[in-house]
Amino acid sequence: MKPKFAIIGCGRIAKRHAEQINKVGKLVAVCDIVLENAAELAKEYDAKIYLSIEDLLINEKEVDIVSICTPNGLHAEHAIKSLKAHKHVLCEKPMSINGKDGHAMINASLIADRRLFIVKSARYNPLVAALKKLIDDDRLGNIYSFHLNCSWNRPSAYYSENWRGTYALDGGTLYTQFSHYIDILFWLLGEHSSLAGYRKNLHHTNSIEFEDTGAISLEMKSGAIGTIHYSINACDMNHEICLNIVAEKGTIQLGGEFMNKLIYQQPAFINTALITEINTSNDYGFYKGSMSKHDMVYTNVLKALKGEDNNVTDGADALKAVLFIEEFYNKIKLS
Repeated sequence: MKPKFAIIGCGRIAKRHAEQINKVGKLVAVCDIVLENAAELAKEYDAKIYLSIEDLLINEKEVDIVSICTPNGLHAEHAIKSLKAHKHVLCEKPMSINGKDGHAMINASLIADRRLFIVKSARYNPLVAALKKLIDDDRLGNIYSFHLNCSWNRPSAYYSENWRGTYALDGGTLYTQFSHYIDILFWLLGEHSSLAGYRKNLHHTNSIEFEDTGAISLEMKSGAIGTIHYSINACDMNHEICLNIVAEKGTIQLGGEFMNKLIYQQPAFINTALITEINTSNDYGFYKGSMSKHDMVYTNVLKALKGEDNNVTDGADALKAVLFIEEFYNKIKLS
């Protein structure tokens, strides 16, 4: 029997979730405080409409998995309520916008004996997966240094919705735009031991409460040193997500709009002829998001629930990026 799903939050990303749910299970209920948003999604998938999460969880006893697609600052509240109702949870990134809430989500899943999964779709990028295998197999040897460049465009129109750009519900540029790639960096290179940096709001002073540009220097526990540059001020369109690694046995650079191109490698570690998959992004019209890999996320969620081998990201793993971003924001004040 196919699993039954509910979606909490019926904005843009919810449509991506609904498409994948329809392939692996049945979307039986949707919830949003804006009736029009819920009604549009419900009509397409013949799902029931709810305007409160409490009503949904009380009435939809047979729902197996709740997908959380609400604003960032509500992820913890909605995930915890769903877990307490004995539902498995798949939560959109970022897991939460502070470590305290992230730990509370993990504790709720343990108490309820239900699984907590976090969307980390960039991990399914085939080039990133190939680089992960190179590192895990020690083919690069000691990693000496790295640079992660995140240069995207987010115009003022992007922040016209009332939750975007606010500390309370958005959390910050690293949480909303670049948490996928912070996650990738730590997934590949391990934990850090120290950080320093800067963050400024150079162009969005009337649109957001936090920075639109940041620069971070890092030392990893492995001894590697590196930098992260991020900005939402790229002219007119997204520029790149680029990761450069200099290591004992080679140098490699992934780039493109969302780290989907092999820019350089020496020696030739990765056979690009074996990577034929077309990588596309979540396209929202006047701006583009990260890679569209929710199909892989849902496939691996179901594998995990069946006890099969899987590559899904759980709460404890996803919390690492949250804790790093929180540490940076607490230590480096907006200037």
